[in-house]
Amino acid sequence: MIPLSTSIVAGVALSQINGETKMLLMKRSKGNYWCHVAGHIEGEEKAWQAIIREFKEETQIEVCQLYNGQILEQFFEANVNVIQIIPVFAVLCPPEQAIVLNHEHTEYRWCSLQEACDLVPFPNQREVYQQVWQSFVLNKPHPLFEVDISSLN
Repeated sequence: MIPLSTSIVAGVALSQINGETKMLLMKRSKGNYWCHVAGHIEGEEKAWQAIIREFKEETQIEVCQLYNGQILEQFFEANVNVIQIIPVFAVLCPPEQAIVLNHEHTEYRWCSLQEACDLVPFPNQREVYQQVWQSFVLNKPHPLFEVDISSLN
């Protein structure tokens, strides 16, 4: 049997950069590959609380608009024999969103959909980016996708 793990969350940030919608990618220090924000749920956190914390820790982004990305990132992690199932969130940032990376990343880029898909190594990442782009850039997100984060304040 292969166990399932649902202890990780992920998020894709979108911002208007020089008048164009771009998504944030960062290069991981460990593994030296491009990715979006992700991390483990801690203690009694809800998934949406964890991704807000991870955005703050990894990028210093203060999440104001959070959406359920309506997609699950999933992959088999062979070295630990686990199937990871990861809910993906979309974060709509203000224009020209500033980024301050923590030690987990060496650099970042604001990318078009094509640039993001060209940078990442995993097919599931490309599927996530295409879904987020379709639902949040090419179309206006459905109001039901928005996550009420007012209880954090």
